Amino acid sequence: MAGALYLVWVGFQTWREARTVELTEVKKTGARRAFRDGIIVEALNPKTAAFFLAFIPQFVDPTRPVAAQFLALGLISVSLNTATDLVVTYSAAIAHGTLENRPTLIMRARQTCGAVMCTLGASLLFVRRSA
Repeated sequence: MAGALYLVWVGFQTWREARTVELTEVKKTGARRAFRDGIIVEALNPKTAAFFLAFIPQFVDPTRPVAAQFLALGLISVSLNTATDLVVTYSAAIAHGTLENRPTLIMRARQTCGAVMCTLGASLLFVRRSA
């Protein structure tokens, strides 16, 4: 109940403040620093370790060298994740450039996000719970 009420409150605050929030300048960092920071964040993320420990062993053949298989599967996973991150980053850069000059659209998007959070919180409040 507390989580649902909090979600409604955050949604309401987001909706209400959508008109008052001004765009801030994005501080640019170099590609090298962004890459380094990404590696550090991902390496220290416990979800990454949990994923590798829970998911990867299902595809390891115990009759073959396990370390080599973990390394190969890990590299495949990292390559796919990196490719996905590059696509998302490129898309976000395009969206930023498009939205930068359209404050009304940004305001409507924030209001929509607030409404969605309120709706999700309200649906959590009124869902039937089985005992």
